[in-house]
Amino acid sequence: MNKKTLVQELKLKAVRSSGAGGQHVNKVSTKVELTFNVENSHALSLLEKERLFKKLASRLTKDNVLILQSDGSRSQYRNKEHAIRRLLEVLETALRVPKSRKKSKPSRLSIEKRLKSKKKDAQKKINRRRPDLD
Repeated sequence: MNKKTLVQELKLKAVRSSGAGGQHVNKVSTKVELTFNVENSHALSLLEKERLFKKLASRLTKDNVLILQSDGSRSQYRNKEHAIRRLLEVLETALRVPKSRKKSKPSRLSIEKRLKSKKKDAQKKINRRRPDLD
């Protein structure tokens, strides 16, 4: 993943933020809407694109576009930085390759411990039964 090329491919749009904020909210467009087209990206390899399609399937639109919004700050510049940072985090976590699981066997001691505790519990339950009066 080439971050410089990726940042250049982003489309940022400033829109009016919703919610509380008084008259300031009605005057300025501080909320930032970031769109990133995964399918047409030159910053990602085919393998990376496939992994993103699989991992981010619920977050992508029908046109394979990832949309993020940021309106945490009253500054458009800070919201833009935050949206870009979040996009990079989302992509990095989605592209992370999970470690392959190595098969392992329980040790002989742990097997013996488990069987001993099972026998102990079984004996406890046997002792709880009514005595046989034959």
